[in-house]
Amino acid sequence: MRRPLNRLPATQLARMIAAHDVTCEAVTHSFIDAIHDGEREVRAFAWFDADRAIATAREFDRLEWRGTLHGLPAAIKDNIDTADIPSHYGSTIFLGHVPQADAASVAALRAAGAFVLGKTVTAELANFTPGPTRNPAGPKHTPGGSSSGSAAAVAAHMAPFAIGTQTAGSVIRPAAFCGVVGFVPTRGSVPRAGVKAVSDTLDVVGAFARSVEDVALVGAALALQPQWQHAPGQARAPSVAWTATPWSSQLAPSMLAALEKVARLLAARGARVRELAWPYDPTAGQPAFSRLADAQRTVQLFETARALGPEAQYRREALSQRLVALIDEGRGIGAGDYIDALQLGRACTAAIDQLFGDADIVLTPSAPGEAPLGLGTTGDPQFNRPWHLLGGPQISVPLPKAVAHGESGLPLGLQVVARPGDDMRALAAASWIESQLAAY
Repeated sequence: MRRPLNRLPATQLARMIAAHDVTCEAVTHSFIDAIHDGEREVRAFAWFDADRAIATAREFDRLEWRGTLHGLPAAIKDNIDTADIPSHYGSTIFLGHVPQADAASVAALRAAGAFVLGKTVTAELANFTPGPTRNPAGPKHTPGGSSSGSAAAVAAHMAPFAIGTQTAGSVIRPAAFCGVVGFVPTRGSVPRAGVKAVSDTLDVVGAFARSVEDVALVGAALALQPQWQHAPGQARAPSVAWTATPWSSQLAPSMLAALEKVARLLAARGARVRELAWPYDPTAGQPAFSRLADAQRTVQLFETARALGPEAQYRREALSQRLVALIDEGRGIGAGDYIDALQLGRACTAAIDQLFGDADIVLTPSAPGEAPLGLGTTGDPQFNRPWHLLGGPQISVPLPKAVAHGESGLPLGLQVVARPGDDMRALAAASWIESQLAAY
């Protein structure tokens, strides 16, 4: 029995459209049908216009091939500007705001042939106060955040891929919670112009899809790095250093067991695997790399307080109490502490080989465990913070249920982390790991 179009990988759909085996209109109809069937429960979209999407798809069917994403509908996080389409940033302050130009990332997708299917729900101003989105894997559980709608839309087969943003763990964590692949490229690879800022240092545009091959295709278009889409084809057994991190006591038993099980599995399949030893800073008397999580939080709060200063000053009553508290905390951080945190991040990045050693990639939890019960939070980014401050590529790979799952049966994800600039290696390693998990 033929699978519905919306269940096929983005890469396969792109090939079928290019070969004229299927129309853009038929592909778009399939995703629209899924939205009509599931949106009442999942609530992934902040804006969606079915008639506009169909009209656009028909236009693509009349056009010559425009690029690797030709005719594919894209779901765009609502903190990313889209020309002539509302962008509310997850805040009542910006209701009715319609940008006149696309964000650079959206323009890159359009240049590769994609079009905007809809805008996905973001947590308030891409921070921690969640919107209405529910986790398709368990509607009573958080989908994560702040890119909640993007992860949920892909997991519910409402879009072939989506883009989001990450400042701490806003791509990796919801990808893990919803059971899809999340890819955060090396910081600076994708231009951030047109994204509602949270942190000048930390904000990164990333992608969600249902396979590593798919996020490689989308990431290549976003970063104008066409070679990335070929990385999964270069998959080989990598050298892996795995770590539960210095915060392993915060991991759910299922996550710790899953990490150790996957490490053993990869070793049995030919990878060179060892447990990572966290280096120590003899001058500080404690692990320098272990201070990365605290340093990331300091940088994020300090810069968020300034990025959202106008909203806090002039529209404070329209902000959630949670966001007001974060902004106030950020305002209380001294400039010296902020500079020290930045310098720690830069020093650790410069000394990253002390952490990685001879490993190609680090394998580590994407989140403390499965998606927490309840819709009032987006989960804890503790296991994302240190890697994000280092600035290298991060890819969350979902674990098949046959390999591992959370205590409630919900998805678990492990993240593949590589050195800054090693996106090709990260994608290839993640693809190889994905294939070994699928064969379990």
